[in-house]
Formats: sequence, C-alpha cells, structure tokens
Amino acid sequence: MRPLFLLSNDDGVNAIGLRTLREALSSVGDVAVCAPSVEQSGTSHAITLNRPLRLVEQESGIFSVDGTPADCVYVAVNATNRVLPRRPDVVISGLNHGMNLGNDVFYSGTVAAAREGALRGIPGLAVSASARTDRKAASEVAAQIALKLVQSRGTTLLLNVNFPAGNRWPLQVTRLGTRRYSDSVEFRTDPRGGEYLWIGTGEVIHDKDAGTDTWAFDQGIVGLTPLSLELWGSGQAAIAEVLVNEMQRPG
Repeated sequence: MRPLFLLSNDDGVNAIGLRTLREALSSVGDVAVCAPSVEQSGTSHAITLNRPLRLVEQESGIFSVDGTPADCVYVAVNATNRVLPRRPDVVISGLNHGMNLGNDVFYSGTVAAAREGALRGIPGLAVSASARTDRKAASEVAAQIALKLVQSRGTTLLLNVNFPAGNRWPLQVTRLGTRRYSDSVEFRTDPRGGEYLWIGTGEVIHDKDAGTDTWAFDQGIVGLTPLSLELWGSGQAAIAEVLVNEMQRPG
C-alpha cells in the first residue's frame, strides 16, 4: 500500500509551494490536502472555537478550511472519511514561502500544522524555503524525507526543515538557533487620518553558533531540526521549587 500523506500549510490552499510539494509527494505516495482557505502566517497553534468552520472540496483530494493550519489538520484527521480514507502516515506542512528558523517555531502556522499531527501520534514534517530556493528541488528532497519518516514506523517525530537558496544542498541534523528581530512598532496614518500600525518589520539577525538551524541556513545547509512536544522546563524546576518553598514559609 502506498503511504498516505496529509498536506497542509499556512500560506493557503492556492499557494504555489503547496502545489509544488503535492506534486513531489504524489510520486512516492497518495496525498490529501487540507489547507487554510486564505493565508494564516503567524497564527501559531491557534484553533477556532467560537465560530463555525466551513470545509470545501476545491478539487478532487484538495480541501480548504476557513480556519488556521491547526484547524485544518484537526478537521482532516477527525472528519471520519470526508478528507482522508484512513489515518495518514505523515502530516506534512509547506512548502512555506519563507523561513521558519529559531524562535520562529513559536509563531509559525507551518510548524503548528505539523505539530498538530505529532500531537495525535502521527509523524510531522514542517518544510520551509527561502525566496531564492528552487521549489521543485526542495519539494523532491522533502518528499524523500517524508518517505523516510514513513519507513521509521513506531516513532512519532516532529521535524522542522529549512531550505536555503539554490537547488542542491547537504543535509544536517541541527538544533534550534536564535533568530533575533529588531523589534519595533511602526505607526502610520491612513488617507482618512486614522492611525494604524505594523509589527514585525525589523531587521533579522541570526545566531552564528555551529550546529544551529540559523547557522546551517547561512552556510547553505538544509537543517533538519527535531522538535520536542515536551515543554516542561526541567532545567528551571529547581528555581520553581525555591519559589514555592519561599511562598509557603511562615511569616
């Protein structure tokens, strides 16, 4: 039986990166698409609880949901056979238009879609590419990574993969680096005199430590970064223990 891939993204169901990745995945397995009806970049792992959602079949095997990337994976996996004929072997998100490096994983809708799969015990793969990346070449490599995830049955792995410029790359396992933005809020005035603002418009600076995903990207290396679903801060447990003891101290 050919593997079954569930493909989503945060750029929207009509994004060229998604269509290119779908074509590459179709060469190694069956693909069902469930992606946001419009762009949802930066929505992180939000799910929609306070309004109804609409599932629309755009064409055979390609569905859209008017919600977040996490909504799309949640709906596809839980909607009986409306989207998927069976449980998918891998949830893949991308090919994102832009990088998801370092701290970006906390904000990224791309990573969230893959994480939603991993939270449900399905291997997740988030794939992003720079504006100067050969999308077809990156999608073909991503399809091979997805196939390897299928073959490593029994392991729920969440991988965040970033493709730098070009069409041929070495691959390396990396850890999360730091991608620092020169944070700012830019205030402007609209034609009617009303104030509005933009955030996230500052310069980007990468951590240069060897072995990080930011370093790999700057070196022209495809970084494969395993992400943990365990958010418990074991290194901070002792500090929290001291805080609790001090609060419970008499007087």
